[in-house]
Amino acid sequence: MMDLSRMTREFLQNLDEGSTRVDIHGYIQALSETLSSISPRSQTEQRRMAVAKQHLKEIKKHTRKLQEKVAILEERVTLLEENNH
Repeated sequence: MMDLSRMTREFLQNLDEGSTRVDIHGYIQALSETLSSISPRSQTEQRRMAVAKQHLKEIKKHTRKLQEKVAILEERVTLLEENNH
């Protein structure tokens, strides 16, 4: 039988460790600043930049939603662990 509690705990620990090494918000901010510093030279480049900025906006929104879900799941795991002990 699979130990789901152990697997979940390890998954959450890996998330915590990853968040200290890689801050997704830092990457998004750096990418946003890079896009802002580029000056397109043609209409095609302007459209591509607009699309890239829109994609970045969507990435920010999805990242925020994912972080909210992770927080909710962490709370649920904590409650489940407390109930099992």
